[in-house]
Amino acid sequence: MGRFKSAYLDVLNRTLNPLAVRLAKRGRGPFSLIRHIGRKSGRTFETPVILADSSNGLVAELTYGDQVNWYRNIVRGGGQIVHRGRTYRILSVEPLPAADGLAAYGPLRSTILRLLRRREFRLIRVAPSPSVPGGED
Repeated sequence: MGRFKSAYLDVLNRTLNPLAVRLAKRGRGPFSLIRHIGRKSGRTFETPVILADSSNGLVAELTYGDQVNWYRNIVRGGGQIVHRGRTYRILSVEPLPAADGLAAYGPLRSTILRLLRRREFRLIRVAPSPSVPGGED
């Protein structure tokens, strides 16, 4: 990874991510939270993301590709999502055609994603997690 990209991600992790995590936990703002277990460390992590609702689950746009840790961790070991104040258990993760992914984000966000040439989306199928506060419908 280049020095600029590494520095950029470090700034995000120290500034924007803590704020996004707090907002996601409260169900406020555009952020959702993915809780996942590290493949190597076994530690629990919380990663803020922006997800879109779909009739089949939640849609994630992979801004940094499919090699980011949160994505690799949920593919391998599942996890939970806090979305709009409710907690869900991840059942599966599936590739999603770009047209379907863009449509899930609605007109304004999909226009921005098109301008940014985002084409990689995943459908995350979820179920309510009743054992976790806020996980009941």
